[in-house]
Amino acid sequence: MADKITNYKCPACTGPLHFAGTSGNLECEYCGSSFTVKEVEDLYANADANAEAAMAAGNDEWEQLAEEWSGGEGMKVYKCPSCTAELVYDETTAATSCPYCGNPTIVPGQFSGMLKPDFIIPFKLEKSAAIQALKNHYGNKTLLPKAFKDQNHIEEIKGLYVPFWLYDGIASGDMTYEGRKIKTEKKGEYEIKTIDHYDVARKGDLKFEKIPADASSKMPDDLMDSIEPYDYSALTDFSKAYLAGYIADKYDVSAEDDAVRAVARAKASTRRALKADVTGFDEVEEKTGNVNVKQGKISYALFPVWLLNTKWNGENYMFAMNGQTGKLVGDLPEDKNKATTIFLGILAACVILGYLLFESFIGGAVVGAILAFVIVGGMKSALKSVHTASAADNYSDVAGVNVTHRQQNFTHQTTEKRKIENN
Repeated sequence: MADKITNYKCPACTGPLHFAGTSGNLECEYCGSSFTVKEVEDLYANADANAEAAMAAGNDEWEQLAEEWSGGEGMKVYKCPSCTAELVYDETTAATSCPYCGNPTIVPGQFSGMLKPDFIIPFKLEKSAAIQALKNHYGNKTLLPKAFKDQNHIEEIKGLYVPFWLYDGIASGDMTYEGRKIKTEKKGEYEIKTIDHYDVARKGDLKFEKIPADASSKMPDDLMDSIEPYDYSALTDFSKAYLAGYIADKYDVSAEDDAVRAVARAKASTRRALKADVTGFDEVEEKTGNVNVKQGKISYALFPVWLLNTKWNGENYMFAMNGQTGKLVGDLPEDKNKATTIFLGILAACVILGYLLFESFIGGAVVGAILAFVIVGGMKSALKSVHTASAADNYSDVAGVNVTHRQQNFTHQTTEKRKIENN
């Protein structure tokens, strides 16, 4: 039986090769040898081709064994070419390392034909950078429990190439707004507000390039959104050599299903850009609007992510770091007792200060409650760094929105009269 996987081993000592982002080469941690991506590609071209052919041949005794072990769903069994160990992987796994001999294990058949990615952004940052970033993430968080910092240990850390679909397209928007110009003046004991109302219209187009949407059902979408953006200047043609020493998955979410997220982001950015073009008003309110997205080229890419998992008080916490830029995100637990203590402390201080300055407990209590909500709310927000991307501003044309129609007409005037309270 032909091997369906290949091991990328050092030609000098047969030790495992690992792609090092710092050098951009594949390095051997045993003998220190270094090889370019092109050299490794050429060295393993025949082995990869044979592995792809074996994968295309269909079921064999190893896959039958996988069905016996897993109930026939979602698992594959391969044989390590180096130590002949039986390796059981998820059916989407495309690269990992043999747990027995440590050699990088690549499944070339997962990247053959239509499954082959167009692009890859190689890892730039090593594991040590991810560990340090997590420690920095804990800092300056007032409401983070001290015990979480002191007792927290990284349960698992892995470098993973996550599959992404990248979408090109042009969004066309047709929007209407109400613009208001407001003038306020005092007349006697009254404040008079005069409001001029306008009907405003904008039409325009905005071009987008490579809006990302992760294509793995195993990855939380909001976690992947939160570590954006990637620097596309490092986007390069795909090569399996970049995978050595890391885990990689092939996509299991179709480009059609993922497009919904990309389209929503493009629409939101177009609405924002057209509204920003409406100037000269004190207030602008969107009334009606429609944005259509014409989808263009779709690319398939792998992006580098460090995943870190920790456990505390019986709960699991997942953190993700962009393996290129170093941006790390992950929600942190809250010390609720400390939050209550700070809230009550601010409230009490304001009540006392209000009485001393104005002889008013009520006034101090109102100000204190508002101030406490703002301050403690900010502390709580600092613990939350995971969010769902709502727009695609980072992937829009640098020239900005092309406004094709501008119109505004005065419609009417209203006035508001308010009696000025005497303090």
